[in-house]
Amino acid sequence: MAQVIHDVIHVERDGAITVLTIDHPPANAINGDVVAGLSEALAAAEADAECRALVLTGAGPKFFSAGADITAFSGGPEALEAALDLTLKIEGSRLPVVAAVNGIAFGGGCELSMACDIRVAATTARFGQPEIKLGIIPGWGGTQRLPRLIGQARAIELLLTGDPINADRALQIGLVSELTDPFDLPAAARRWAQTLASRAPLALAATKRAVHGGAPLPIADALKVEQREFVGLFSTEDAAEGLTAFMQKRQPVWKGQ
Repeated sequence: MAQVIHDVIHVERDGAITVLTIDHPPANAINGDVVAGLSEALAAAEADAECRALVLTGAGPKFFSAGADITAFSGGPEALEAALDLTLKIEGSRLPVVAAVNGIAFGGGCELSMACDIRVAATTARFGQPEIKLGIIPGWGGTQRLPRLIGQARAIELLLTGDPINADRALQIGLVSELTDPFDLPAAARRWAQTLASRAPLALAATKRAVHGGAPLPIADALKVEQREFVGLFSTEDAAEGLTAFMQKRQPVWKGQ
């Protein structure tokens, strides 16, 4: 059943997958209502035991999100905190999140997509962090997530020039995982989401925690983060099911327990 939150976020359930669509014409700019709506929808999806994956996209053929509504975030650090917190919630969610980038993803829109686990893009998509051209810098993780995703040299180039890249270049440098025809993008994103939804949910959440928790640490400390997650999973029913299913040469049935 479709639902609308804060008039700008459309929520649609498709089996184990929930699709969140930013619908804030004309450019799907991110303001307080968009941030609040996405936060609310994410919390509801996480509380739903039947939900196993999310897809995040933009309404219309042209914009994923053109970025932050500058007038809505001009009030200083406090005005930015909720948006930054949203990116951390997406990154830290138990659910895998697939960004279906249907068009322009600039500034905060690009940063929102980078907080997701997988990015699938239409061939017409464009990515960029143009903040330097406005005399500012990214404020929702662009200077930190972009180097982690594509390497420091390429990230510095994009951040210091502010120039956008097309979808082909985004695929080439590893910012996106797949390109599709715009018409096929929703199906491609759902296919990724279905694949992730079929994986062991506790192990998937543990993998996300290990990756993000270990990223800023020295390798020896990061390996301890991984080890804690590894050991913790062995006491779960899903781990027992996974090993049993492997020995019995059948598909496992995950319970998230």
